[in-house]
Amino acid sequence: MRIVIDTNVIASAIYFGGKPFVLLRRVMEDKVNVLASKEIVDEYEEILLRLQNKYPSFNTKIPFQTLLSKFEIIHVSSDVHISRDPDDDKFISCAVDGKCLYIVSGDDDLLSIGSYEGIEILTVGAFLERFGE
Repeated sequence: MRIVIDTNVIASAIYFGGKPFVLLRRVMEDKVNVLASKEIVDEYEEILLRLQNKYPSFNTKIPFQTLLSKFEIIHVSSDVHISRDPDDDKFISCAVDGKCLYIVSGDDDLLSIGSYEGIEILTVGAFLERFGE
């Protein structure tokens, strides 16, 4: 199953655990295929660096580079403009070009879209509930 994961889910999993970590564990076990673009990876790295600077004593739940090695990085040519937050459109464009079924997010701007061209946008909890924790 091919999915795109929003930055807030990656950051929550790496720093705080919980359901986002359960999802990333499934990624590490090759049960879920995650696609990302260079632009998405750049955002992941930027946000994770901010968190590292904000919480220097936190032990991360999983090293980002280890996780990133499991992702398929694709070139994105779609230019979707549908989200209330234009920064979120890159996740939809990636999902379209990567022929993904789902975008997993905790972002209200993305979640409010619901679906786009057959791609469902779900919370981590809804995704895990649907496909078993």
